[in-house]
Amino acid sequence: MTVKPMRRVFEYAGVRFEDPNSAMSVEQVRGLLATQYPEIATAALTGPETVGDKCVYRFDRAIGTKG
Repeated sequence: MTVKPMRRVFEYAGVRFEDPNSAMSVEQVRGLLATQYPEIATAALTGPETVGDKCVYRFDRAIGTKG
């Protein structure tokens, strides 16, 4: 039997991001992605969900009311 580590994948609004660095925590990855997609900073995080040989984390846009 061969043991193979699972890769992390992050998704937001239909866009898939490969893991920038497996040594980073999920919150560190959130901070990195939030520089290009500011909505990720307040998005809800779900996962990991195992899909094949990947762990998929999803950022879901926070929905709320203004004012």
